[in-house]
Formats: sequence, C-alpha cells, structure tokens
Amino acid sequence: MIDFSPMRDGDVSFLDYAARENIGPAELKAYSDESLDYLLGLLDGLSDDDVVFDPDDPGANDPFAVEGEENIGWNFGHLIAHVTASSEEGAALSSLLARGIAASERPRYETPWRDIKTVAQVRQRLDESRRMRNAYLETWPDEPLLHVKRDVSERFTARFGEMNAPAAFLFGLSHEVGHYEQIEDVRRQALAARAAA
Repeated sequence: MIDFSPMRDGDVSFLDYAARENIGPAELKAYSDESLDYLLGLLDGLSDDDVVFDPDDPGANDPFAVEGEENIGWNFGHLIAHVTASSEEGAALSSLLARGIAASERPRYETPWRDIKTVAQVRQRLDESRRMRNAYLETWPDEPLLHVKRDVSERFTARFGEMNAPAAFLFGLSHEVGHYEQIEDVRRQALAARAAA
C-alpha cells in the first residue's frame, strides 16, 4: 500500500504524487483492491457480536455526529461504513474530474452504520464498495482531463493541494488507510472481550 504520510503531512501534494508516479485508473484500482482485501482479511475470526462490539475510545470526538453520539467509540461496522463512504466519494469525484467537471459538491453517501450488524453485512459492504469504486474508474475517458481541478475552498487547497482525478481518488483512499490502526484496535478489543467472557 502507498505510504500516504508525506501527503498527509503536506510534504507532497496528492496531485504531484499522482503525476510523479504516473498513476492512472489501473494503479488506482490496484491500490483500492489492496485496501479492500486487507479490510476483508480483518474479518477472519470475527463473529457478528464482534462487529457491533462497543469499543473503548477515550479520544472519540466527532463534531459532525448526531446529538449524543459525538464521543462514542466506533464499532467495526461503523468504521467500515465510514471508510468505504470516503473512498467512494473520492472515486466519484475522480470520475467527474476525469470527464472535465470541476466538482464543488461532495458526492458522499454513508451507509447507516447501525444497519451493519453482522460479518456478512460487512463483507457485503466491502464487496459493494469494490464494485462501485471500480465502476467509477471505468467511467474515465481514455484521455482523462487531468488539468481539471476540484472547485474547493482556499483553506482545503492550502492544506491538501489542488485535486485532479487521480488525486481525488487517492485522497479518499488515504482516509480509509488512515483508519487502519483504529479498525485494528477495535478488532483487538472485540476479540479480547470475547475471550474474557
């Protein structure tokens, strides 16, 4: 998997990284599939109860959560709903940008996390996300319009740089990868709680 830390730290922009590495749809598909395969692998050994296990997360702080849920720990299903939504948003934006549409809105939809209660539902969500991401990449023209950038705030651009099609896809994927440690910790907590029960 790509080391996204230089991009997250602001040492190199997502756009410059994608250009330097000559990243196109085939590479983006490979990176996305690698991430989804990793997340599917984390399901090994989990039970349905583990998917909805409420983890301890003293640092939980989500100002965008519904009232009363700002400081709850996110269970495994919640995290999968969240990270797949971000990657799909990046994929949707990449499709628009590659076809010359300087997107300003966020084409984001997050599966309601409370609906994900079983291992089978997590697997379905990940498989569905793979299908959706790959479908967005299939919409790229043979000669994508890489000069077209997202129409976003100056603050966003100052922090992450301009976003063209490959950069937008990578940005969404970097968010997913950035949650790996949290997902792994929730998995560990769930398994430890089950072993202790």
